Amino acid sequence: MKGSELKKGMVVEVAGQICIVREVEVKAPSARGASTLYKVKFNDVQKGQKVEATFKGDDTLAEVMLVKRATQFSYVEDQTYYFMDSENFEQYALDRATIEEQIPYITDGLTGIVAYLVDDRLIGIELPPTVEMEIVETAPVIKGATATARSKTAVLTTGLELQVPEYLAPGERIKINTLTGKYMSRA
Repeated sequence: MKGSELKKGMVVEVAGQICIVREVEVKAPSARGASTLYKVKFNDVQKGQKVEATFKGDDTLAEVMLVKRATQFSYVEDQTYYFMDSENFEQYALDRATIEEQIPYITDGLTGIVAYLVDDRLIGIELPPTVEMEIVETAPVIKGATATARSKTAVLTTGLELQVPEYLAPGERIKINTLTGKYMSRA
């Protein structure tokens, strides 16, 4: 596939990384004889990181056949996390290092996880946009705190720490945005 053929949602290999195209920006240089450049923003499927690259129209990229499957978290054993396909109940495994940044959002039985498979091998996951978790530790509730917009640190069931409004107490369930890692609302 050529750089000029890239479109949003395509999956390609960039410098040994499997990436999903998120945005393509075409830059036409003003100099005569200069070729059109394609500035592309990707998401690395395995690490979840953002990657940017610039290609000429005739640069070739390898297209990857990526299969997305609906899964749920099953269990963890040693340093391996296991996910179960929601349709055929097949088990997939990923090592801790591959999903290190996503682990604080993974709770027992979490559904809505999208598994990325290449040649029937799990290479990465995409968490649901929001997850619900319980606050296990936070500072005491302050009377009259509902009128102010101050926040305090809370520790959730997975050990994740984030800022929440002052009026929340231990035992309450909250929604967290998995993309930003921020508190959204009570559950």
